[in-house]
Amino acid sequence: MTRRWLVLADDLTGAADCAIALGRRGLAAVVIWGHIRSARSRQEPILAYDTASRGLSAYAAAARHRDVLASQPGSGRLLFKKIDSTLRGQPAAEIAATLECLGSRSGSAFGVLAAAFPATGRTTRGGRILVNGRTLEETDLWRRDHTYPSADLVDVLATAGVRSEKVTLAAVRNGELKTILASLANVGDVIAICDAETEHDLHLIAEAGLYASPASVFIGSAGLAHALARLDVAESVEPLRIPTSKFGTLTVVGSLADASRSAALRLNATGTVVHFPIEPETLRNNNADRAKIATNVKECLAEGGDVLVEILMNEFPDMSLGPELVTSLAETLEIAVPVIGAFAATGGETAAALLSRFGVNGIRLAEEIEPGVALGLTIGSLSVPISTKAGAFGDEHSLIRINERLRAVRTRGSLI
Repeated sequence: MTRRWLVLADDLTGAADCAIALGRRGLAAVVIWGHIRSARSRQEPILAYDTASRGLSAYAAAARHRDVLASQPGSGRLLFKKIDSTLRGQPAAEIAATLECLGSRSGSAFGVLAAAFPATGRTTRGGRILVNGRTLEETDLWRRDHTYPSADLVDVLATAGVRSEKVTLAAVRNGELKTILASLANVGDVIAICDAETEHDLHLIAEAGLYASPASVFIGSAGLAHALARLDVAESVEPLRIPTSKFGTLTVVGSLADASRSAALRLNATGTVVHFPIEPETLRNNNADRAKIATNVKECLAEGGDVLVEILMNEFPDMSLGPELVTSLAETLEIAVPVIGAFAATGGETAAALLSRFGVNGIRLAEEIEPGVALGLTIGSLSVPISTKAGAFGDEHSLIRINERLRAVRTRGSLI
């Protein structure tokens, strides 16, 4: 049986990496944003929607999820609620709204939460997320951007009135998981928070979650999505037709994560790209410098050169400026749209702002370059190969690999 999925994510890169994970067994996958009602006409088995709620208040993020789910009654799709693996945004409020909507249809709702993504160093033990073996609260990611006083997942969900039960690693592995989850599903209106350290753990959770209830909502990151996909029989899908292009690749780094900044430094050091670092004050105030940068970027791309645009940040960045900066950057680079041969971006907010400004309203996904890095073709007035990467995923060589792959795709017109 081919399962059809609706993925809800609070940013673009999250929507893409979960959708391509679910689609890796040969199923067509697409990610869209904007007017959700247009999703009803999409026939792809895997449909992901970017709610763009990462920066919203808990109330507004919950309301957006209710609106999305209300617009998709009787879709015949299983639901995957993607959450950020470091708990940024408003996952508790969004999960509460999701359970509320599902419960209103069936009388009760049951969720299986597994936040681990072992391929990117995210594991869970005791209902807490670990990043490369360190508790989430110990990381720079948490210190720079967090919503909750504690990263204990039971406490996080309780802030939105969601009842949950921890399922220990021993319980995941001892052969009783199906019975445990089925019992919780029978009670209803509860989230099972499952520990996991390996892909096999996630496989056990996915299998037991599907067994527990036909209406289970799965909550997690691309690690759980991969596990669910492996339970389906592989199919074949018509390969994407990629237009060849003589124009260069535009790579934009807007994420503050160390992984993205290190990767930008490495890519620049290869000498294969022209680097355009942009100060925040330039994006906020200096129209003359912005115009000059835009012209130079356009000329470079038109000549077939690859370009790296990076929003510079100091040691203590003002997080509140993020939306303003990426909006300004999108306006700045719009002039270069006709000569973009391929596009890559780190950070979901950055990618969504630029693509929307460029006339793109979706991405037809093709494959996963590496964990958390999706490759596809833009949908809309601009049709070019694209790669999206969550800011904190990957290593210092990720952007080099992405740039090389996009160059090969746009020059050969093939994903192979």
